[in-house]
This record gives sequence, structure tokens and C-alpha cells, in this order.
Amino acid sequence: MAERAREAQTQMATLLQTQVEMQGRMQTMAEIFSQRQFELNQSICEQLNGMRTNLGQTLQVQTKSTYENLNRLQERLAVIDAAQNNIQSLTGQVVQLQAILNNKQTRGAFGQGRMEAIISDALPSSAYVFQTTLSNGKRPDCLIYMPNKAPALVIDAKFPLEAWNAMREASSSQERQEAERQFRNDMDVHIRDITKKYLIPGETHDTAFLFVPSESIFATIYEDFESLVQKANRAHVIIVSPSLLMLSVQVVQTIMKDARMREQAHLIQSEVVRLMEDFERMDMRVRSLQKHFYKTSEDIEAILTSSSKIMKRANRIEAFELKENDSISEPTTVYPQSQTLHLDDKE
Repeated sequence: MAERAREAQTQMATLLQTQVEMQGRMQTMAEIFSQRQFELNQSICEQLNGMRTNLGQTLQVQTKSTYENLNRLQERLAVIDAAQNNIQSLTGQVVQLQAILNNKQTRGAFGQGRMEAIISDALPSSAYVFQTTLSNGKRPDCLIYMPNKAPALVIDAKFPLEAWNAMREASSSQERQEAERQFRNDMDVHIRDITKKYLIPGETHDTAFLFVPSESIFATIYEDFESLVQKANRAHVIIVSPSLLMLSVQVVQTIMKDARMREQAHLIQSEVVRLMEDFERMDMRVRSLQKHFYKTSEDIEAILTSSSKIMKRANRIEAFELKENDSISEPTTVYPQSQTLHLDDKE
């Protein structure tokens, strides 16, 4: 029993020692775990702070970028709104223009108005006339009077646009070909009418202008309908756009100025002759004045010579009187003597 008790005590002591060692190890492990937990918490906090800072910076940059993008988007929307308003206004104008062009009378007035504005801005009112009547009873849209009684230049402002509009609105190639054919036929008829009605020998110029009130239509005609342009040229009909008409009118204006200069050339020559006569008279008078000046200079020289002689004689007389006074003031006896005063006229 005693041995068992000792063994039990020994085991208890060993167990207690083992327990103490285990407690020490557990405490050490707890301290290690606590330190590791602290370090882990600190690392997590640092990482969270870094992430928070980066996230804040990123959000700030993204916010700034978003604000700038919104501003640019707003500016672009404003530009788009302005463009939309312009497009709407242009659409309305195009609709009005389409309505004008669809009506023959209104279309003619539109082309006539543009042509009249170009002519009236460049030429004097005496150099042109609108809607006048020719000797054959026909009425061209405009007649420009050429200088030196040359035949007048005819301008026609009626352009056939029905086939042109049909060609532009064609939805298929067949419709477009038909519209092009109709347009060529209409242009042929109109060119023949201009040649037949307005080209009168001795009264109008042998070439007439067909005014097209649109630069785009003019460019398309010269690009896609070259044969039509050549046919018009052979018929002495020139197709002109607003810019070409303006240039042609300026050339006519220059010709008129040159003609007026030639008409006034004889007057200019007579004025030049009169100017030369006046110049000759002035030259003669200047020469006469020069002679009078030379004569006056000689007379002045003679007067100065006489004045010099008079001054010399006056000085001699004054000197003689002073000498005579000095002789009277002396106490000595003065015997009378004959004194002779000699005056040299040649001095």
C-alpha cells in the first residue's frame, strides 16, 4: 500500500509538473498568439488605411473625370442642340424653297429676282431693262444694252426644274434614267426657244445667257450633262450660274467704261490742247516778267549809284563846312583868299 501511495504521489508530482509545464507553454503560446494577433490587426489596419486612401484618391479622380466628361457632354449637347435648331431652320427654308420651285410662276419669280439683283447691283439703270418687248413681240427676262450701238445681250432666267426635281427624287435607276431623258428634252426645247425667240440679227447679240439660279445645279449640269452644255454652246446659248453671271456683268461694266472713255477721248484731247495753250501763255508771261525783273534790277543799280554819289558830295560839303568853322575860331588875322570848291561829278 505504501508503495502504491508513493507511486501515486510520484505520478501526481509528475502530472503536476507536466501540468505546470503545459501551463507555461500555454501561456507562452498565448503570448505568441496575442503578439501575432496584434501584428495581424496592425497589418490589416495599415492595409485598410492604404486601401481607404487609394480608394479615396481613386474616387476623387473618377469624380473629377466624370465631372469633366459631363461638362464636355453638356457642351456637345449644346452644340448638337444648336445644330439641330439650324437643321430645323434649314429644313424649313428647304421646304419653302421646294414650294417655290414646285410652282412655275413662283420659281420664275425666284430666278428672276436673283438675276435682277445681280444685274442691278453691277450696272447703271440706263444699261439694262427687264421684261421689255422685242421687235418680234417676245419679252426676254433681261436685256443689257451694249456700248457703241452694238446689239443688246439677252438673259433668260426661266429654268426647267420639273424634270430636275423628278431626277433628284427618283427612287430607282429606271426612274432616274427616265427623269434624265425628260430633263434633256426640256433643256433642248428651252434652248431652241431662246434661240428662236431672242436671237434677232441686228437687234440682239448673237449669244444669249440661260441663267441657272443654283450653283449646285449648274455644277451638276456641267459635270453630268456635258453633251447638253455643248449643244447649248453650238446654239449660242451660254448656261451661267449666279457667280458666272456676276463675272460676265463685271466684264460688260468694264467694256462700258472703256467705251465711255473712247467717247470722251476727243474732249480729253481738246482739253489737253487748251492746257498746252495755257502753259505757253504762262511761259511767255514768265519770260516777260523775267525781262521786267532784269530791267528793274538795272534801274535799282542805277539808283544806288546815284545815291552813292549824292552821299559822297554831302560828306564833302560837311567836311568843308567843318574846316571853315575851325579857321574862324583862330585869333590870327585872316587874309581873304578866293576858295574854290571842286566837286567831281564822276566820283
